[in-house]
Amino acid sequence: MNQEWTVICRVEDIPKLGARRVAREQGAEVAIFRTSDDRVFALLDRCPHKGGPLSQGIVSGHGVACPLHNWTIALDDGCARAPDAGCTPRFAVRVEGGQVLLDAQELRTQAVDAVA
Repeated sequence: MNQEWTVICRVEDIPKLGARRVAREQGAEVAIFRTSDDRVFALLDRCPHKGGPLSQGIVSGHGVACPLHNWTIALDDGCARAPDAGCTPRFAVRVEGGQVLLDAQELRTQAVDAVA
């Protein structure tokens, strides 16, 4: 299958240990996270617990703490760390030449029924 990638921003546009939100035509926004070692991850901007905005959480290592109840969500798979349980959808992300790209098909179709 041939993937179509969409340029979202430059890596520098995402604060280190922070996030940037990406609006979509349908569904909840996508949060793009940048770690201290400049790795970039993308998750639906909703905690699997109570729907808190993960983009407003604190990034530590390769996880983000939900601002509502401090659940830690792993950035690589979108799953809560034990003892908490549940996952939020993750999105394929690529970095090329300093630009952050997301899979266009996933942006259009993945988790579009999630309440914003």
